[in-house]
Amino acid sequence: MALRGPETEILDAAGLAVLPGVVDAHLHLTRLGLDLLRLQLEHLDSYEELVAKVAAFAHASTDAWILGGGWDQNLWSPRAFPTHQALSAAIGDRPVALWRVDRHAVLVNARALAIAGVDRSTPDPAGGRILRDADGDPTGVFVDAAAALIQAKIPPPAHGTLVRATRAAIRECNRWGVTAVAEPGINDAALAAHQDLIERGEYTIRNHAMLGDEPALVDARLRGGIVDGAHGGRLWVRAVKMYADGALGSRGAALLAPYSDDPATSGFILTSQAHVEDVTRRALRAGFQVCTHAIGDRANRMVLDAYESVLRNVRVDDPRLRIEHAQVLSPSDIPRFARLGVIASVQAAQQISDTAWAEERLGPERMTGAYAWRWLLDAGTALANGTDAPVEPVNPARTFHAAISRADGQSMTRSEALESITIEAARANFQDGVIGSIAPGKYADFVILDRDWMSAPFDELLPTKVLATYFGGRRVYG
Repeated sequence: MALRGPETEILDAAGLAVLPGVVDAHLHLTRLGLDLLRLQLEHLDSYEELVAKVAAFAHASTDAWILGGGWDQNLWSPRAFPTHQALSAAIGDRPVALWRVDRHAVLVNARALAIAGVDRSTPDPAGGRILRDADGDPTGVFVDAAAALIQAKIPPPAHGTLVRATRAAIRECNRWGVTAVAEPGINDAALAAHQDLIERGEYTIRNHAMLGDEPALVDARLRGGIVDGAHGGRLWVRAVKMYADGALGSRGAALLAPYSDDPATSGFILTSQAHVEDVTRRALRAGFQVCTHAIGDRANRMVLDAYESVLRNVRVDDPRLRIEHAQVLSPSDIPRFARLGVIASVQAAQQISDTAWAEERLGPERMTGAYAWRWLLDAGTALANGTDAPVEPVNPARTFHAAISRADGQSMTRSEALESITIEAARANFQDGVIGSIAPGKYADFVILDRDWMSAPFDELLPTKVLATYFGGRRVYG
């Protein structure tokens, strides 16, 4: 109060819950915004419903490509990947590309297959698979690295589109009380759009931007040095994001043994251990953090092996190496996270979303090491939490609820769950000195809720309403 001036706003929260601004440790900000501008296909009950929705969108659109995402075949009956014929019959004049909810598979129509030049003679690329029918013809579904055959033909979004998308994504974050994110896989085009919004004064988020694993991009940024809390603590560029494997839902996650529901595959390693080691070594020497996507137990072990090999030879005071997702772990690998100082960046809500089918993929024995948050915490692992939006909704109440709701002994406590989306997520982003808690000397990022997550009955958590979000002392939502 001694610092109060004539323009100071005095805010009486009237007994409501005031929390630090939520820090989402893994949120695809630019992609979230693009999805908000495109066709959204989440929570559909059947392939027929998807085709009808895409056809209606295409009828009203003049876009050269019909783009969308969010479908999940695990919600359909039967739980099988679709084939393109119904989609091709409904939309034949323009190419269609529809990403699965995890972005590790894409469904296309016949027109897109023709533009990509893919037919029965096209081989599967390393680290991916073109799904085929009994005759060997492509079904229209491309998994993991195979999706690049389609992506290469889709025109990249223009700068203006990226600006509009980023603005929409920031608004979506702010309305859920999110004031800081770590954005995986960003490139110079996205950063240019972010810079545009910063200069306009419309960038009401703090972004720990992880560079995508593109050689020219990484080399240039490593030479240029880190960006640490620039533009009034709005932008950090000091991390590189790699992919070790695919996703569990599309059977691309790399497992030590074959999938229980498809013994013909054990998933895909998308990046070699040698490459992970090379990038990690160069990044650490330049002062950058490394964050690697690893979902399957084989991928997690490979990344831990890579990190351990580098840390033997590169001495860094505080590397804060991260594994993004850390979803399926061999129990013997869990103690290695704490021993190596590796942060587990998890997404609690995904455990709820995956419940209906995860055991089919893994079998009961491997499920004991899946989504093993309690074991990680008890082993002394630093654990950050996020949504992976747009894979999951931005809503942090879902994240908090999922983190404390497990019936198998792997839950977090309420305090641990709150810390995982505030101070621990900030620490994982090198932001803990300025955000993550309400304290003197930190930015005034906070959120006012209509209930207290520390005491509200369990069944009253999900209906939480965000009444106001403040960013740097300024109200940006409510």
